[in-house]
Amino acid sequence: MLRQTIRILTCLLISLSVSTVFCSAYALDLEKEKRMKEQIIDYIMDGDAVLLKDGSHEFLTIYMPSETQPARGSIVVMHGRGHHPNWPELVYPLRTGLPEHGWNTLSIQMPVLDNDASSYDYMDILPESHPRINAAIEYLRQRSEKNIILLAHSCSVHMAIDWLHKNPHEGISAFIGIGMGPTDTGQPMLKPFPLEQIPIPILDIRGQYDYPAVIRNAPRRLRRIKQAGNKKSQQRVIAKANHYFTDHSDVLLAEITGWLDFVFSQEQKD
Repeated sequence: MLRQTIRILTCLLISLSVSTVFCSAYALDLEKEKRMKEQIIDYIMDGDAVLLKDGSHEFLTIYMPSETQPARGSIVVMHGRGHHPNWPELVYPLRTGLPEHGWNTLSIQMPVLDNDASSYDYMDILPESHPRINAAIEYLRQRSEKNIILLAHSCSVHMAIDWLHKNPHEGISAFIGIGMGPTDTGQPMLKPFPLEQIPIPILDIRGQYDYPAVIRNAPRRLRRIKQAGNKKSQQRVIAKANHYFTDHSDVLLAEITGWLDFVFSQEQKD
């Protein structure tokens, strides 16, 4: 009887240990996120730091109003894998450049994992991004802001599209996906983006020298975007740009603002 009890307890301990290791492998790295917040919050020169709650803890966002009022709308800016809402490459140029064209921006901290996490690891935490997107949208709605747009780069595209697919009636006006669908070497996308089920205007924009998976899956993304039937949706390529649009942020901003002009000037005519 004693031996049987010891065996049962041993099995329970092993099971608990394995379960803990498995769960912690995909736990959000809140300490890393805290360090990033502490490093940047006091050095935000453009815009205002706003701490929002996702239900369990606070996360950093940066709000910057349009230079012209009333604003044309508000854009939620979501950075790529492992970065932060004031990331100098791509995120900062967009979050500060869009207000020059009549748009408020709210750049938000997305969930991060440790530095060794793979793209597949991030797929396991997609639901963790939903409360943050909800909190960002609620913040903008409390300010009575209209035309709320989601703009996501790289890994956050997965998070934004997962949210859009599961929240089809939240009144988002448009979606901008930059460098859509990157994966690590040897890791194909687990499933295609359900773009055919997202009827709002979509801009799928990438660099000419983007990551292989982003380029390889572009025709499939375009077919699915067309299936959704929104005539304002487009797919664009920026010549000579890489995945991070290094030295091409001005061109990226111009392409995005040009598309927004097209979408919302047409909307006003309708």
